[in-house]
This record gives sequence, structure tokens and C-alpha cells, in this order.
Amino acid sequence: MIALSLAEIAEVVGGQTHDIPDPSVQVTGPVVRDSREAGPGSLFVAFAGERVDGHDFAAAVVEGGAVAVLGTRPVGVPAIVVDDVQNALGALARHVVRRLGATLVALTGSAGKTSTKDLIAQVLRRKAPTVFTPGSLNNEIGLPLTALSATEETRFLVLEMGARGIGHIRYLAGLTPPKVGLVLNVGSAHIGEFGGREQIAQAKGELVEALPEDGTAILNMDDPYVRAMASRTKAKVIFFGESGEADVRAENVRLTDTGQPSFRLHTPSGASDVTMRLYGEHHVSNALAAAAVAHELGMSADEIAVALSEAGSLSRWRMEVTERPDGVTVVNDAYNANPESMRAALRALAAIGKGRRTWAVLGKMAELGDEALAEHDAVGRLAVRLNVSKLVAVGGREAAWLQLGAYNEGSWGEESVHVSDAQAAVDLLRSELRPGDVVLVKASRSVGLESVAQALIETGAEGEVSAR
Repeated sequence: MIALSLAEIAEVVGGQTHDIPDPSVQVTGPVVRDSREAGPGSLFVAFAGERVDGHDFAAAVVEGGAVAVLGTRPVGVPAIVVDDVQNALGALARHVVRRLGATLVALTGSAGKTSTKDLIAQVLRRKAPTVFTPGSLNNEIGLPLTALSATEETRFLVLEMGARGIGHIRYLAGLTPPKVGLVLNVGSAHIGEFGGREQIAQAKGELVEALPEDGTAILNMDDPYVRAMASRTKAKVIFFGESGEADVRAENVRLTDTGQPSFRLHTPSGASDVTMRLYGEHHVSNALAAAAVAHELGMSADEIAVALSEAGSLSRWRMEVTERPDGVTVVNDAYNANPESMRAALRALAAIGKGRRTWAVLGKMAELGDEALAEHDAVGRLAVRLNVSKLVAVGGREAAWLQLGAYNEGSWGEESVHVSDAQAAVDLLRSELRPGDVVLVKASRSVGLESVAQALIETGAEGEVSAR
């Protein structure tokens, strides 16, 4: 964080200082909520949760070098006390962002946010110092913590914004007002909470509504819900997509023999060829979105193409491809799942596994509401249409729907199977995998199927292990 005294912080957040001998002492390190990350010069934000109360760690973090604690009660060590820690954290982030000379880029969408954010960061940091959201910390706590990690040297601040309802993105954009706003797509993720795609579009579009007149909205021309958001902003609009009318577009899209996308990138400043290290054709749209941001911020087509071609995955469990010594390929995409990302992952599996035996180890897609049965059934059917060799549906009712969809689409019989849990999937795979097989593992985060992928990787390296 930019250096601020405890007195300044207390004024910004409307807090009272307690047990602070010298209010002019500055916070020069990070602002953290995990006591294990607190170190010299840091500010520890104490949240009181259902199981753990951060205030209980106050003495330990100060002893470890933290300058003070931001909490809701005195803790016997230097502290700034406020009524609401989350509101205080947001106020501090808003203050710091206003003082920064950085250009703030915000993005949202139903699918692909984190992968696209990682691409944008890897492209922009070739031009200037860039700070970006780690992993998927895109909510009312993670977003301000990311903003507070910026320093005086930061020139680009790339923030992922998530939403579970109307008004969420408006709130986040109020904390960290963006100059560039990117909307990727409107899909089915969290449709059970929103109530429909129209409501999702309303929520995602709050980002473009937050842009200033001298800002830029970057919108997906291939998604009608996103394309329509152009009418909701007075900012400049740049369209990306595979449409020939898009300002930033891809031509001659193909997949390499290993399932990595290659295409000709066109921007208003020129064209250049891209061959990505990431897997799956769905990354073309993500790359175009990143290219549109980079173009708007002054990078040439050649610079963007080189950066996209060299970019990798920065966030775990997202199409992580591991080749085992015995020739089995494990694709760990188990961080999360929705209908759009599930379909993209299955298509990537088909491309990566062309000419090989393929396995789709799939679990529940959460928060689909009344659409859950139809969407799980459709994913099971798609696996058949893509000629996936084996489907292993893991879990309860939703997994049964996956398996039933596959069975009804192709009368698969033994080619689709429903197992109760991760360990059962590991046991099955351990006994049936052969050298050369490709295994995709994917489900919503709550299912925890990353344990299956990890067990398979460790099995190939060290012998038999269990999912844990």
C-alpha cells in the first residue's frame, strides 16, 4: 500500500485510535485479513467470522511486525476501532485509489473472468507495473484488499468484479471507480440467485454505467446481452469478438494438435498472429478481450500478440494440464463450473484428446435454480456428441442427471457411470486408466473435485494414493 500514517487511516475510515503511542507511525506494508500474511509494516484487518475471530490474533500479528489492527473493538495493542470493518476497508481502498496515478481496469462476466484477468495482467505488465486480483478474490473484501496492494509505482490496476445480485457491481465500482470497464458475457452462472439472464445482464451492466464519459467500455459483440450494454454508457465503446464488425477480432481460428488456439489478431492499429499456451478454443474470446484492453491502453498489435502467445495460467485449477510419466494426461479444471464453462471444457477435452481415449470426470454445477436439471442433462448429452469416451459423474442428484443425459443421448451403458464421491472416482480411474488417456476433472468449487485431479497426478508420480 502507499504509505499512510495511522492518524490518516483513522480519519479516512472514521475510526478511533486505541493504544497507539505515536499516530504518525506509517503503514508501509500490505493490508491483510489473514494473520499468517501479516508482517513488518502491515495493517491487519480483523473480521469476526462464525468460526474464527480475527481480533483473537491481534497481539500475535503486532508482535510479528504489524503496525496496527483495524477492528471493531480495542485489543490491547495499537488499533483503529470502527463500527463496521468491511465499510472501513472499502473507504480506505477508495481513498488510496484516488491518490494513485494508476489506470483502473475492471472486468466482469458470467464465465472466464479470472482467466481473462490473468491474460490482461500479463499483457499490461509488459508495458508498465501492474497489480491485479489474485485468484478469484473479486468480492467486497477481496477487491479492496487487491486495490490496497498497489503502490506509487503501479500504473495499471486490474480488478475482477463478481456479483451475486443486483447492485453488487455498482457497490464495487463505487469503491474502485474504473476508467476501463470490460464485460465478457452473460451466461447461466448463479442464475438460480439472479432469477434469469435479463437480471444477470442488468447486474453485469452496472460496470459500464459506472464509467466516466472519458472512460472506455469494452464489450463482447458476440453476446447480444453484452452488445446491448453500449446504450447504458456515455463512455467510448470498443467491441471485441469473432464477428467481422468487431473492432478487435480473430480470424482463421484453429486449434493446434495439442488443443491450443491459434488465430490472426486484428486491432484498429494492425494485425498479428497469436498461438496461445493455454488450452481450449474458449480462450480466443478471453484473448480478444485482453487485446482490446491493451489496445485501448496504447499497445501495438505485435506487442499484444507476443504477450498473448507467451501468457500462461496464473490461477490454479483452471485447465491445468499435467502429463504423467505413464502417458496419461490430467486436465484439472476443477476450480468452478457453470454450463458455459463446462461446455468449453468438454470441447477442449475433445481437442486435446483427439485420437486418444478421453474421460470426463464431472460433478455438480451449483446455483442453477430451476434450470439445474435441464443444464446437467444437456452437459451429459454434449459429452456424448463430442465423442468423449467415458463419463464419470460424481456426487448426488445433479451427477445422476449428468449420467442420465449421457445415457439417453447415446445409450452409452458402460461408457457412463455415476459414482458417489471423489474417492470412488479415484478408485475407478486408478483401475481403468491406460497410457495415453486424457482425463478432464471439473465441477463447482463446493464439490472439491480438485482432489481427484491431484490424486491422479500423484498416482502417476508416486504410486497409489487416495483423494483427500
